[in-house]
Amino acid sequence: MSIYQKLSNIQKDLFVPKGQKNTFGNYNYRSCEDILKAVKPLCEAQKCVLLLDSITVPTGEFNYAVVTAKLIDLEDEKEITSTASAREDKEKKGMDSSQISGSCLSYARKYALAGLFCIDNEKDSDATNMGGKEVTDMGIPMPTEVTEVEIKKIRAEMARTGITEKTILTSMGYSDLATITPAQYVAIMTRFKDTPDAKKE
Repeated sequence: MSIYQKLSNIQKDLFVPKGQKNTFGNYNYRSCEDILKAVKPLCEAQKCVLLLDSITVPTGEFNYAVVTAKLIDLEDEKEITSTASAREDKEKKGMDSSQISGSCLSYARKYALAGLFCIDNEKDSDATNMGGKEVTDMGIPMPTEVTEVEIKKIRAEMARTGITEKTILTSMGYSDLATITPAQYVAIMTRFKDTPDAKKE
């Protein structure tokens, strides 16, 4: 059985109810912990392991948590990944800096998992209506596939900020722009979001 068939089986059987309540916004949601609790037994049944890798990417005045969820087949070690990112707030009422970082990381972890297992979007406080397009936490539409159009947008941002392709690929752990996924495209564009224009000589 291929890893794609195993992922399909997990997606088919996975159900994560929105058991958490946001009393301020008056809506229900599911947490990262809820997803992990529900998906771990399914991964075990399919002889797969789930890993969450994270890095912090400083951009301008902000830090971004970039998380990659990896489903690895224990039988042949092939893997499927999904990446998501979130920006740390400068300050948040009632939280110290470590709590702000932890909250941001948890948010990015949840959306990396949601992307991997095709969990439906939920009504979060910073959700944006983009006419039916999937929107990330940073307001960047998720393309259905990465085409030359998306690559040109990335290169335009490189030219604007002066950040090189090598720097982007190395800092985010990607091997080649030509092979990035839609989620990785969003992560890269998020990296540029608050980066100022390069100083002109």
